Amino acid sequence: MNAISDKIVQYRPPRISMLLLALAAALHWLVPLARVELLASSVLAVCTIVTGFTVMIWAWWLFQKAETAICPTETSSVIVTTGIYRLSRHPMYLGMILMIAGVALWIGTLPFYLATVLFILVINQFFCPYEEQRLTANFGTEYTTYQEAVRRWV
Repeated sequence: MNAISDKIVQYRPPRISMLLLALAAALHWLVPLARVELLASSVLAVCTIVTGFTVMIWAWWLFQKAETAICPTETSSVIVTTGIYRLSRHPMYLGMILMIAGVALWIGTLPFYLATVLFILVINQFFCPYEEQRLTANFGTEYTTYQEAVRRWV
């Protein structure tokens, strides 16, 4: 990890997502753009947001149940591999991505789609590698075996 990566991971992903959504809303308001009607759909948006929230809360609950750290910068006491973690190594992030994507689908303008893409890039380039490196250092082959068996996203 480098100095930029270390600085970025000090911010919490929910705060980053809220900042990106706030910036998207400001751009949406300041620079009115046409909706992308092919992608904008309130039913699809609500389903995406609800799915994302459900995935995120399920993953959070499994961490609570295992009594391990949820914050990416704290040290985990165990590797959670049950429930949604059998399908994705990062379901909390996946849930947040789905919720932001749902908002983008609901509003249907470019700033919200860009916020979704930026959040994915930040999480995939900084948070996932940071966490995976720390878990490998803390748990060794137990984590690398899990990493080989379960994909990063889905």
